[in-house]
Amino acid sequence: MRLLISACLLGCCCRYDGASKAHPLAEALAQRYDLVPVCPEQLGGLPTPRPPAERQGNRVMTRDGRDVTEAYRRGGEEALRLCRLLGCEAAVLKERSPSCGYGSIHDGTFSGGLTAGNGVAAQMLAAAGIPVYGESQIRELMK
Repeated sequence: MRLLISACLLGCCCRYDGASKAHPLAEALAQRYDLVPVCPEQLGGLPTPRPPAERQGNRVMTRDGRDVTEAYRRGGEEALRLCRLLGCEAAVLKERSPSCGYGSIHDGTFSGGLTAGNGVAAQMLAAAGIPVYGESQIRELMK
């Protein structure tokens, strides 16, 4: 089975702050599944590092007030295109991210608070029928 996965979970330094969020079970996941790493934010044309951004309704705004919604949409569209093109059956994405978060994302106030919602790419993938999992669900995928 082939899975789309947030590249930062595999140790790629593509997060907004130029860091990664390597998950300790990523190597075990790679032993069991074919993984396709993506960073929707980079696919949308955003640099690394970049200003932090959060969803505010249907928009994605940086902390300094710049609207980056279109870059997030482009990145989500490209992630979905790669998912389809390469036959990925599900996606494992970085939780709370404005592009990859699923079910719970930062609340748009840049205070660390969370709210119910999905990141732009996660929303597009789910709408296309692709099952989306957060990194906290990797253990379930390993069963």
